Amino acid sequence: MRTFLAIIAVGLLFSAGAHPSRADEPQAWQSLFNGKDLSGWKYDESYWSVQDGVITGQTTPDHLLKGYNTFCVLADKQPADFQLRLKYRIVGGNSGVQYRSKVLDDQKWIVGGYQADIDSTPTYSGINYHERGRGILADRGQSVEIAASGAKRVTQFADKEHLQELAVKPEQWNDYLIVARGNHLQHFINGVLTAEVIDDQPDHAASSGVIALQAHAGPPMIVQFKEIELLELQPEPAE
Repeated sequence: MRTFLAIIAVGLLFSAGAHPSRADEPQAWQSLFNGKDLSGWKYDESYWSVQDGVITGQTTPDHLLKGYNTFCVLADKQPADFQLRLKYRIVGGNSGVQYRSKVLDDQKWIVGGYQADIDSTPTYSGINYHERGRGILADRGQSVEIAASGAKRVTQFADKEHLQELAVKPEQWNDYLIVARGNHLQHFINGVLTAEVIDDQPDHAASSGVIALQAHAGPPMIVQFKEIELLELQPEPAE
């Protein structure tokens, strides 16, 4: 059984300065947002817009989402192995970043798949959530191996509440890094590893898919994203 100790140690010490830099790889990182409009994205324009140079998903008391979440979906790209980095901030409600996901409804822009969760409360930020699927795969502070049968082996590498205090800045801009290599998925907020999954369940695991940003059903909320960049990686050699 794979151990996570080295990964955990690196993750807890991982800082913004340790991220691959634009200077080191000027050709590799791709910008996914031009800072002006939502060219290259598909979305419900009644919930998504660009305000002050950032992507904004917003619901209001007179225009709530009821019964489903809607997404701003990156068009024409379904990366497999990659690093995705961005900045987000949220006021009210819940959101997330979908990856290796599928569009289930291209009228309401409903998406299912892996989600790097974002939350305005101290509950869910940083977890791995399977939208329209298996639910929470790894809570904050957990490394989880999912067997072919769906059975989970859970390692609690850090306290959930402590990670919230350490990593998440409420109602401020936060850095999010998602790393997906083969069946290994990691989430980092502000340089701190918050959750990771080894997914070996073949009928649910995904090796590629869309990237999408979530506006959530429920109470009024506003979530914003900027500096969204993708580094596509070469698949690791089979062991």
